[in-house]
Amino acid sequence: MRYIYLSPHLDDAVLSAGGVIYEQTQSGNQVEIWTIMCGFPPENEASPLAQKLHAEWGFSSAKETVEKRRAENLAAAAIVGAKAVQFNFLDCIYRRGKNGDWLYADNIFDPPHPEEADLPAEIAKVITPRIQSDDVLVCQLTVGNHVDHVTVRKAAELLKRPLIYDADIPYLLNHPDDLGPKTVGMKEKAYSVSEAGLQSWLEAIASYQSQIAVLFESPELMREKILAYWSEHRGIQFWEFE
Repeated sequence: MRYIYLSPHLDDAVLSAGGVIYEQTQSGNQVEIWTIMCGFPPENEASPLAQKLHAEWGFSSAKETVEKRRAENLAAAAIVGAKAVQFNFLDCIYRRGKNGDWLYADNIFDPPHPEEADLPAEIAKVITPRIQSDDVLVCQLTVGNHVDHVTVRKAAELLKRPLIYDADIPYLLNHPDDLGPKTVGMKEKAYSVSEAGLQSWLEAIASYQSQIAVLFESPELMREKILAYWSEHRGIQFWEFE
């Protein structure tokens, strides 16, 4: 059995489900993390928002950002035993409209832009040939409504296959009230994560060194929040449609 985690960005799958990925690979299952929005934008193509984020992450350009974040993701995936597969769709902070304007110049939590109505179908078309009949697909619930998470969930649902959903961390921790509306009509299942799995999960998250301060403020607070979530469930929650 192969588990495929559809990850919008170069950290989402490990952040949200790293402990379960570890347990799956330790049990002999093949796990792949397919990161969708991690392509390289054209040279010197960076919106003011992208430039601001580059600075916060400690990078000087889009090229350096994608290169270093891909490297972080490879390291994190290796820690939990997964294979990292990286696709070439652009992160929303690099996407332009037909007239050249930045589609998400101010807010990455806006609904998908009307000009991107076909983007989920384009993603589904690219990944479909790589999916095998017995693969198990895991998709983000879109807690927090990041536009790229919403787009990738739409793409996953166009595949017309059974899906398992995980909750987007850290958005779940910051916006717990958003979980209910995202899981209407679904049944919850908690997957156990051992203490070894917890430690692997924490170590893998820590590999995203450029993102820790933005996502959690500090490594210490990251560990505190993940430990609190794990302690409540002794694992990680997933959902499926009934």
